[in-house]
Amino acid sequence: MKNREEPVAVMAAQVTPRAKLSNYPEPFASRMKGREKRALGDLFGLSNFGVNLTRLSPGAASALRHAHSKQDEFIYILHGHPILITDAGETQLSPGMCAGFKAGTGNAHQLVNRTSDEVHFLEVGDRSPGDSAQYLDDDLKALLVEGKWQFTHNDGSLY
Repeated sequence: MKNREEPVAVMAAQVTPRAKLSNYPEPFASRMKGREKRALGDLFGLSNFGVNLTRLSPGAASALRHAHSKQDEFIYILHGHPILITDAGETQLSPGMCAGFKAGTGNAHQLVNRTSDEVHFLEVGDRSPGDSAQYLDDDLKALLVEGKWQFTHNDGSLY
């Protein structure tokens, strides 16, 4: 049964963006400048998976390059031409293209906007309990505990 406060339908671009730039600790959070996320799945009370409408300004990145242990992820490009960076190298994306990242493969990924135009894309990910993420280019690990990310250095010490 649907909560009466949850809308039936909305214009995705009119959903209020998340107020917080990133869940990452510093010095990583400030590297997400120019990224804006609209949590569409949360708006409808979805709990099994999340859906974000994400905008990247010129020069911005979707996330630090990362790989999940349990969470599958999927992206669909709506506007712009970002670079997808994975362990296989760099791939130019364009509107209508999509990519998926299977959990547990160790294939780290991120999108980077190297153009002078904005990039808009949908990102979908499940919310598997006990998920973790490894950030292969940075001294950072994350563990999902009771729905919240906890961040450590690679040696296990807390941020």
